[in-house]
Amino acid sequence: MQLACRTIGTIICPMAIGEQKSIKIQIMNKILVTGANGQLGNELRDIDRSGRYAGRYAFVFTDVAELDITDRAAVRAFVEAERPAWIINAAAYTAVDRAEEDAERAELLNAQAVRNLVSAAEATGARFIQISTDYVFDGRMPADRRPLAESDPTGPRSVYGATKLKGERYALGYKRSFVVRTAWLYSTYGNNFVKTMLRLGAERPELGVVADQWGTPTYAADLAAALLRMAAFCDEHPERAEELFGLYHYTNEGIATWCDFASKIMRIGGRNCTVKGIATADYPTPAERPAWSVLSKKKIRDVFGLEIPDWKESLVRCMTRLLK
Repeated sequence: MQLACRTIGTIICPMAIGEQKSIKIQIMNKILVTGANGQLGNELRDIDRSGRYAGRYAFVFTDVAELDITDRAAVRAFVEAERPAWIINAAAYTAVDRAEEDAERAELLNAQAVRNLVSAAEATGARFIQISTDYVFDGRMPADRRPLAESDPTGPRSVYGATKLKGERYALGYKRSFVVRTAWLYSTYGNNFVKTMLRLGAERPELGVVADQWGTPTYAADLAAALLRMAAFCDEHPERAEELFGLYHYTNEGIATWCDFASKIMRIGGRNCTVKGIATADYPTPAERPAWSVLSKKKIRDVFGLEIPDWKESLVRCMTRLLK
């Protein structure tokens, strides 16, 4: 059979000459993920592997080996070549204490790299999602102990918080960006509080954990699902997309101290370790920790209709995976 070639987008399809059948090919939107080897990046990989967005999004996962986001020219070239519909920046300098002595590197990754990605997104029309942190606030507990809203004033008290706030501002300077603040992130991947507590709980009969810092543990798998739901919602409602962009908070529901969190980990993990509460002053660190990191999720729930699990429920799900 004699064949002719027809190009549809970038795809070449052989067709029999004289054949009247038309062929429609759907080209999926790409989502570029930076920092793909971290906790959030790996949870996004898991969602991709699950097939939940199969046929809808094609994911491009990168970490420093594939793309150095501190290199402005490399970022521009990569984004122009891939042409993603969305960029999710899951990369960051998260060594909070080390940042106090390594401010230049923290600034490069948490602020300048964001500017590079935003510039490339703006040049290609990609939509952008930046992950930020509770450390952008001053960490003081409000008199009424209310969750912190997106509109509350910032006032970081660490190098980490200050550089993340600068990154937020670069992101929000682009009209097609989301900034999502989160806190107390953990997962089955990488190094995190859950894994540390399980290890120490197996080694020690008693452990002192800070009991005067309040926040909400956040399972990275839940955050990953929320980010993709936000992207999908915008794509499903293109007429509303422009009004949806901006600043949001996402953690799991509920309130806990680090001591509460550790105690729950020990119970679920079957560790015979007594957790005793200590004061922040008894455990000094180079970077000041927030006393109050409870974030309001009202805006993200109302806008995107998200159902946010309680932190204790999500911890069980994570540890069930981890302990296997």
